[in-house]
Amino acid sequence: MELKITSMTEKHIPALAELERLCFSTPWTEQGLREELDNRTAHFIVAETGDQVAGYMGVFVVCESCYVSDIAVYPQFRRQGVASALIKKASADAAVLGAQSISLEVRPSNEAAVKLYRSLGFEDIGLRKRFYRDPEEDALIMTKVL
Repeated sequence: MELKITSMTEKHIPALAELERLCFSTPWTEQGLREELDNRTAHFIVAETGDQVAGYMGVFVVCESCYVSDIAVYPQFRRQGVASALIKKASADAAVLGAQSISLEVRPSNEAAVKLYRSLGFEDIGLRKRFYRDPEEDALIMTKVL
């Protein structure tokens, strides 16, 4: 599968909102995603294969820190390197913007994601109690030095 990673644009919004609804209990709305197009600290990237959106990732870069707000991949494109490609691109972009680290939260029960993040150099640094809803669960905080 050939992937193209590009910045999020208006044309991506409907597919990303659909992906959000598919993956998350509290998804971004089309309007919420659209508002990030003008946010200077927001950097949302999209993985495309052909004319299809395969996945996307949103990060916020502030001073020397980068925070991952979301990463999601359509089910038919999972386990094909989409998430890895997005994380590598976002990390490189954040480093260029001056970030020294990249951090995220993940459900500990999402074992595939935790394994992926660890394989890409993220380390466990803490736990946020009762961070997630539907179902309620703690969040594992993971960080990678860039």
